[in-house]
Amino acid sequence: MQHWSAPSATPSQLRPCVATFGNFDGVHRGHRAILDELVRQARSRDLPAVAVTFDPHPVEVMHPERAPEIISPGPLRDELLEAAGVDGLLVLPFTAEFAQTSAVDYIVDTFVTGLQVEALVVGADTKGFGSGYTGDVDLIRELGDEHGFDVVVIEDQGDGERWSSSAVRTHLAAGEVAEAAAILGRPHRVAGTVVHGFHRGRELGYPTANLAPDSLGLVPSDGVYAGWLTRLDLPEGSDDRRLPAAISVGTNPTFDQQVRVVEAYVLDRTDLDLYGEQVAVDFVAHVRPTLKFDSIDELLLAMARDVDRTREVLDLPPSTRP
Repeated sequence: MQHWSAPSATPSQLRPCVATFGNFDGVHRGHRAILDELVRQARSRDLPAVAVTFDPHPVEVMHPERAPEIISPGPLRDELLEAAGVDGLLVLPFTAEFAQTSAVDYIVDTFVTGLQVEALVVGADTKGFGSGYTGDVDLIRELGDEHGFDVVVIEDQGDGERWSSSAVRTHLAAGEVAEAAAILGRPHRVAGTVVHGFHRGRELGYPTANLAPDSLGLVPSDGVYAGWLTRLDLPEGSDDRRLPAAISVGTNPTFDQQVRVVEAYVLDRTDLDLYGEQVAVDFVAHVRPTLKFDSIDELLLAMARDVDRTREVLDLPPSTRP
């Protein structure tokens, strides 16, 4: 998937095209409905599929006090867009000056002139773009008629709960990772470099991979989770690339730790040396809240239960641990 940052710099092989635009934070199932139609329209016309997004998130610029935490920051978002079949991604730098662009100029400059769009795919709730937040689907249709491009509108998606980035954030803030996954269409992911921690897990017989503080992805609320650890440096299909894991998020109150960390214990494995590797942690289900234990023995019993519960959630065979 090609990337560029100005409509005038659109690669010649990616115009004309079929396009869409949005923040695509999380690339959830609602986004996927739009992206699937984008790709379908593009393939049916023998044209490339192009997505347009913004960096940073517009709310971060216009109302920083209300800026949302990003579910899937840039690289994670881009991987998901490419996996959906997008051929090109135009990332527009969002500034206070850019925000003064009229809705008409935004559509014409970006999609008509820059991308030479033949069809624009948008969600039915597309609105509030351009200066004064005046842009909406009706305006896009008017401009489509005027400039000769088709407009394809996708209705809101959901199965009882509307599929939205805000709903995903709400679930993750509550530790409801299974509910978030139902909207995302996959387990929520946090990815980063494995760094040294306090080595307490190894001392207790449960060595963990600690993710660096600058890891990408919205971290769920404190607690213990069942999930998977993927070693991103290993090729697809490699042995030990995707491993079942019990994941802890929090400050480890039993040891009065102050720093909040994400750490993952790979089930039944004490032989792994993951330091310096790029890994992804996928959250499948909440196991229990973070607790402070009165003794190491109580902590060890709880950790054993966490591992057993993780094994149940992931539908794994009995432990091979001696």
